[in-house]
Amino acid sequence: MKPFDPAGEFRGLAENAGLPRLTVRNAGITIFAQACVLALQLLGAVILARILTPADFGLVTMVTTFGLLLASFGLAGLTEAVIQTDNINHFLVSNLFWINIGGGLVLSVAFGAAGSLLARFYGNPLITNVAIGFSLVIFFSVAPVVHLSLLKRAMRFAAVSINDIVGRVAYVLTAICCACLGWKYWALVAGAIVQPIVICAGTWILCPWLPGLPRQVRGTGKMVRYAFNVYGRFSLNYGTGNTDNLLVGWRFGAQALGAYKKAFDLFVLPAGQLLAPIIAVVVTTLSRLNRDMDQYKRYFLKGLCIVAFVGMAAGVDLTLIGPDLVRLLLGPQWEESGRIFRYFAPGIGIMLIYQTQCWIHLSIGTAGRWLRWTLIEITLTVTLFLLALRWGPIGIAGAWTGSFCIMTIPAFWYAGKPIGLSVATVLGSIWRYIVAALIAALVCTVLLASMPWLPLVTASGLAGALARIIANSVLFVLLYLAAVVALYGSLDPLHEVARLLPDLVPGVRSSLRSSLEVPEDIPDNTPVKSIRPEVTFD
Repeated sequence: MKPFDPAGEFRGLAENAGLPRLTVRNAGITIFAQACVLALQLLGAVILARILTPADFGLVTMVTTFGLLLASFGLAGLTEAVIQTDNINHFLVSNLFWINIGGGLVLSVAFGAAGSLLARFYGNPLITNVAIGFSLVIFFSVAPVVHLSLLKRAMRFAAVSINDIVGRVAYVLTAICCACLGWKYWALVAGAIVQPIVICAGTWILCPWLPGLPRQVRGTGKMVRYAFNVYGRFSLNYGTGNTDNLLVGWRFGAQALGAYKKAFDLFVLPAGQLLAPIIAVVVTTLSRLNRDMDQYKRYFLKGLCIVAFVGMAAGVDLTLIGPDLVRLLLGPQWEESGRIFRYFAPGIGIMLIYQTQCWIHLSIGTAGRWLRWTLIEITLTVTLFLLALRWGPIGIAGAWTGSFCIMTIPAFWYAGKPIGLSVATVLGSIWRYIVAALIAALVCTVLLASMPWLPLVTASGLAGALARIIANSVLFVLLYLAAVVALYGSLDPLHEVARLLPDLVPGVRSSLRSSLEVPEDIPDNTPVKSIRPEVTFD
């Protein structure tokens, strides 16, 4: 893709025609691609968990607790700035490129030099060399950010998704090969280095744009301030999300941290597979609609309902099957992760709903408000961590769940205030899915507990775990769908899903009306009745 014409103006989409259909299809492409990434990630996790030890994973996590924040420099901030702004050109983006690449180089060198300090903090000399290796990850994660942003602004999400899959394949193959050679924790480091190098090379091939020399261009300062506000918010949120790793690693050591991290990875997996892939699609779409707040609200509520429908089902189902799933996938040496996950799982659905409030901040350009909200968020969450530390990793997991339950309503009140989106409207759109999930979970638990004639459901070992996973999941999904239909008093929610699915399948054309097209006569205070960096480590 050549992003700019000879005059230096952006070549991307100029009109909103067909935007609903294009949005859904791009969301479908990214979700499909993330499903492939998830399959690769699970395959890699299953194999590596049987070759390496929890201590190996814990050691690398001690380094990535700090390093991934720096690897996200630019990816969190500049991406949204390039997508959200009305007008960009070659000269403006060239300035952003040099600012980003210079910052990435400085952070990479600084992190490598700080490895000995991390080793002293954790009391583990092995961390020094791991930090030096991870400094390469930081630079090659930052290098392609501006090119990726241009691809996303042009809605070339298929190309970006394929590139992500190639990067994940490179990580999995490298890590597994190195682990089989006996490299231990260095296998994870090697995979982490290869992945961003492959993604960087692929991005530059997909978008062969060469930046010009820096010059004074109007709008550069505004975009940099916006980007730093978003990155500041991301940094604070990242601090919240990794204080737990810091506390567990410092207080209980690499072995406990490795077990805790696997449980946490399963906790955030639905967000990574459902929300992270489509955030650029959603923000791009909502940014095009932020001059028509009635239409904006309808689109937002439609997306929120989809997340609530899928998220509450995924969260409650994982609550029922989580410990067995960990045992089945990772093996008996990871049973402690399954016990920890019991305290994470109840918060998954609420976490997914909570995170959609960032769509509002990013799409209407209120990154400053988002940053201020994050100060409240991090204060509450870290306080809960400190109070829960006496109960070990299990207490920290419970603190995560409690934090999302406490913050969700205030977060939507604060985010929606500038556009007149009330908490009552938000809750009116999603409460049925929450109630349906709770009812289905209760009935599912009672029914399975009253079936002693199913010996496999109560059996020990992997066969029993697999039987419980299948029985719980099938029964829960059926009960959940029935409860949703009963609470709505109609089959409308299921019909909405049926309309959505054809457009979510890449390569399939549908003559059905896009599910994002909401009738214009729905008042904006009426709930819409509908459903519904990156560097990672296994």
